Amino acid sequence: MRYALCESMANIQEVFNRIQKTKKEQKELKTMYRDALNNSGAYQRSLEELKKLKEEKKKYEDGIKQEFSSEFDKLEILKNELMNDNQLLSDIAMSQVAKGEKIEISDEYETKYEPIFSVRFKKVG
Repeated sequence: MRYALCESMANIQEVFNRIQKTKKEQKELKTMYRDALNNSGAYQRSLEELKKLKEEKKKYEDGIKQEFSSEFDKLEILKNELMNDNQLLSDIAMSQVAKGEKIEISDEYETKYEPIFSVRFKKVG
């Protein structure tokens, strides 16, 4: 169910209300589903078995992590560097757009990338 851009711009409150109504309906259906799962004995037994298997898996993972502790330290450093560089890339792109400059980037295979911007709303107060 797609609506024309001009309609959504003219009736932004209407579209917002429709989104809120859809989210409410979605939440109600998910609640019904969760209730049905909670009332299923077979499902509950499966959850208990799954919990035991997850604990066993975690034990094995922790043992391996101890053997590779220096690699995990390096992985954490790389993760932080990547997060910082992604933020820097975003800041540079926003700055160039604000100045009216064209943004052109490509990877090692000459694949071109273009920025994607989005607008989100959050509750006030």
